Amino acid sequence: MLALDHIALGTADLAQGVAALKETLGVEIPQGGKHPLMGTHNHVMRTDKAAFFELIAIDKKAPKPSRTRWFTLDDPLTQSHIRARPRALCWVVKTNDIEGLVKDSPFDLGEITTVTRGDLQWRLTVPKDGSLGEGGLIPAFIQWPDGPHPATKQQDCGVRIKQIHLTHPHPDRLYEKLTALNIAHLAEIHEGARALSFEVITPKGVVILD
Repeated sequence: MLALDHIALGTADLAQGVAALKETLGVEIPQGGKHPLMGTHNHVMRTDKAAFFELIAIDKKAPKPSRTRWFTLDDPLTQSHIRARPRALCWVVKTNDIEGLVKDSPFDLGEITTVTRGDLQWRLTVPKDGSLGEGGLIPAFIQWPDGPHPATKQQDCGVRIKQIHLTHPHPDRLYEKLTALNIAHLAEIHEGARALSFEVITPKGVVILD
């Protein structure tokens, strides 16, 4: 089973990011929690029975992690990019066999890392250097423990994910990579400068988040 799990937007300051997205989306994203391994924290909201929306930032009050943070949050270019407003960082696809997926992938997806937030625990592909495949166009992969998806416990604020948009200077090459992972059907690919954006349905109408 491969399906969209969540979309992740980054912000330099979590409170400011929540306020900015309230203007854009018409809703205030509820508080999530902290990720001790990565030194980050987030706000999350349900977008479907098994999918959600995440706003994530470096937790300035947390100890500096012993490893590079995920989603390129330690990269000066990313930090500059998310300073003005929340920006699309990454999309995440769920699987029920993350070990098999990583083993069979024709290219490196990163290490399978166990992460926690409160009483939640999951496994996620994270490169050692915190990089994102094709600048975030190749998703991270996640496997949750058996049982209800954590989105079922999140607040539904009336936001829905309509489409993932991937822009690449060589779209055929990107399509080949996504096809090799059996996920080409989960996103729409365009030709142009490399970019990631999320099309979402909100109380204020359809919004593009890039």
